[in-house]
Amino acid sequence: MVLTPSAAAMDPLVAAELEKFTDDIPFRAKANHVHSTWAKTFLSRPELYLQPETLPEIEKIVKLAHQCRRRITTTGCGHSPSSLTCTSSWLVNLDKYNRILNVDVESGVIVMQSGIRLYALCEELEKHGLAMPNLGSINQQSIAGAISTGTHGSSLRHGLMSEDVLSLRITIADGTTRFCSPEDNPELFRAALISLGALGIITEVTFRAVPEFILRWQQVIDADSKMLNAWEKDLWTQTEFVRVWWYPYTRRAVVWTAEKTDSSPLVDPPTSYYDGALGYYIYHNLLYLSQFCPRALPWIEWFVFGMQYGFRNGTRSRAVQPSRRALLMNCLYSQFVNEWAIPLRRGPEALRRLSSWLNRLPPSDPDYVPHGIPFSAEGLYVHAPVEVRVSNTDPAANEKASQPEKTRPFLDPTVRDGGATLYLNATLYRPYYTDPPCTERYYEAFEWLMREMGGRPHWAKNFETRGADIEGMYGD
Repeated sequence: MVLTPSAAAMDPLVAAELEKFTDDIPFRAKANHVHSTWAKTFLSRPELYLQPETLPEIEKIVKLAHQCRRRITTTGCGHSPSSLTCTSSWLVNLDKYNRILNVDVESGVIVMQSGIRLYALCEELEKHGLAMPNLGSINQQSIAGAISTGTHGSSLRHGLMSEDVLSLRITIADGTTRFCSPEDNPELFRAALISLGALGIITEVTFRAVPEFILRWQQVIDADSKMLNAWEKDLWTQTEFVRVWWYPYTRRAVVWTAEKTDSSPLVDPPTSYYDGALGYYIYHNLLYLSQFCPRALPWIEWFVFGMQYGFRNGTRSRAVQPSRRALLMNCLYSQFVNEWAIPLRRGPEALRRLSSWLNRLPPSDPDYVPHGIPFSAEGLYVHAPVEVRVSNTDPAANEKASQPEKTRPFLDPTVRDGGATLYLNATLYRPYYTDPPCTERYYEAFEWLMREMGGRPHWAKNFETRGADIEGMYGD
């Protein structure tokens, strides 16, 4: 029996049950571990912190937990700002279970252990001339964590990241490991694709990559009315990848578009003296000061994002980068993130209503629309921007979604009645790990509006809607 030294202080019941195992499979457990999310939004002290390195170790952990009546929570980098990865029972981290098992360059099919982080996966794919078809805004998550929480990018030609998963192996509550795919045990497969870690421990992922590609991108900052007027025209179809950052107080928007290119030499994004540490700390400290003077936030939005993107409407910047770099963004500081999926067609209505409420527009304002939000915004000032992204799981538009009845996760939050999905992400920064005073009121109103729009929350983010409301969104 192999034990880590710090596991010697484990519960006598656990130690007694562990003694019944006569194998030589290690039990890599540590006590007195403090787990926190990346943003330090939640912390917990699990009874045991375990880092298995092999499948037999994972199966042993699950069997022992079953015998000792312990719950298991699985974590990767803890990037989710919610309490999803927190527990007082056993916490399993798969960072040491992260090998690539097989790469078929011709078909693009790659088999990997589930703990591999996305940045490491992208580096390995690059060695073989491959890339992930799509990425979210960051690449720190493990592949299992990204799948299990419904991670998505921003493209009408792609759905959730899980749409490129061909099969899974998952260790369920009795300690056995099962294989599942759209053809083999499809119900388990659809449940495991967004399982929130509650179904078992995903141990192996078979994924379809694509030939590596380069993106030529540009971003333009302009009045948000221009963005909203283009919504039904070509805003989301002009290139393969499109995302928007909306600034409610200045009523401006940054539209980022990217298309694949074969011939262009790589070009890094333009930089200025304000980029890097200077801009980072100026913004961070201004946000901290706004904790004591919230009504400064509209001015901070104007100044910081003018310095970053330009004060004139129509300001552009361009670059040509590998996809694994172009699709990423810097999350900057500790933050709460409240993101919901609503029908894409309702996006302009949602943004106009939110703008009318946040800006407390009078009916005489030409941009005013009745917002209907039954909470007062008087004296409320929030952070910006709101991130606006899209995906499409509609078989009529996305060839990869040709068999949704076999591959769509049961807990998929995206639009189910045909059409594309819009994601609205209301971020609130926590400067120097302090909660902004607007959090409760802003999110109460934001979630009310999202529910009224027929939305569903992103599982990994900070949302307060629970219980019967969530059950009503998904039914049986």
